[in-house]
Amino acid sequence: MLKCGIIGLPLSGKSTVFNVVTRAGAEVKAYASGKTDPNKAMVNVPDERFDHLVEFFEPKKITPATVEFVDLAGLSRNASKGEGVGNAFLSFVGESDALVHVVRLFENPDVPHPEDTVDPVRDWNIVEMELIFRDLAVIENRLSRLAAKKKNIPAETAEKDLLERCQTCLLEERPLRELGLSAEELRLLSGFAFVTLKPELLVANLDETQTDDSMPQLEALRRLAHEKQIRLVKIFGKMEMELAELPEEEQKEFMGELGIAESGRNRLISEAYALLGLISFFTTGKDEVKAWTLLGGETAVDAAGTIHSDLARGFIRAQVVSYVDFIAHDRSLAKCREKGVLRLEGKEYIVADGDMIEIRFNV
Repeated sequence: MLKCGIIGLPLSGKSTVFNVVTRAGAEVKAYASGKTDPNKAMVNVPDERFDHLVEFFEPKKITPATVEFVDLAGLSRNASKGEGVGNAFLSFVGESDALVHVVRLFENPDVPHPEDTVDPVRDWNIVEMELIFRDLAVIENRLSRLAAKKKNIPAETAEKDLLERCQTCLLEERPLRELGLSAEELRLLSGFAFVTLKPELLVANLDETQTDDSMPQLEALRRLAHEKQIRLVKIFGKMEMELAELPEEEQKEFMGELGIAESGRNRLISEAYALLGLISFFTTGKDEVKAWTLLGGETAVDAAGTIHSDLARGFIRAQVVSYVDFIAHDRSLAKCREKGVLRLEGKEYIVADGDMIEIRFNV
């Protein structure tokens, strides 16, 4: 299961955001006191298509797509040197597939900022530099081992050249995701678990008084996100965590009174799901409607294997119709077949987000 690690400075509201997203009511874990296991929770991915299919088929069982969130301890300056909770934090970050970076915009005198003032761009840079230092340390360690050998085999020489390119990028204070590495280069680097290679989502953590969309600090964060090509999501962390206990209609009414158009929760989950490169396909029927998770670009036989290994082994054809076509043709498979949008596809068919699939197989 792919997972998103929630990172940020101490007291930026990471655990609050975790609780908003997961509705888990989790307590903050204190790494410094020896509690090194982070909070984790599986979250259903909001999807109106799935909801409509459930409404239409009225199945006995429903299974939405899910994604895992991991609430990591706050990362402060010099964590990459092993100070504070650095080693525990960086270990868990290395195990995450994508990073959800929470940046504090809220003011609260009862929750002092570790850097004394609220400055979201500065805070983002502090964490980013610690991640860069971590990756640099990994590279320097490996290069020193290669240099200690009397002679490198061709594969090690190629590895050395690639690592030196990465080192140059990091020394320029740029994350490795900006290097534009090829699929083969990424494969060669996969064992290092570089944290700056991981896709990142930026979360602006606001309070209920900060509804002005043109706030200077929010605008500065938007410019940073645009420059770094990072997606940005706003969330009213503390308020949305408190509202989670109310019925959905009351939540909308309360937020409407404050001039907040939408909850950040669903958008954050959906953006994180997309950040991981995931798509959903559906299997439907009276017994169960299920949203299955697949990496974008995977094939019909990959989808079959996701459902069950026997389906991939005995794969014959996949019957496919897109959700959009299914809805456009009165939710009738007969009409979809008549109009030619219900198709039989082979093993190499690239599954599209929202496909409704039935696997034909023989084992």
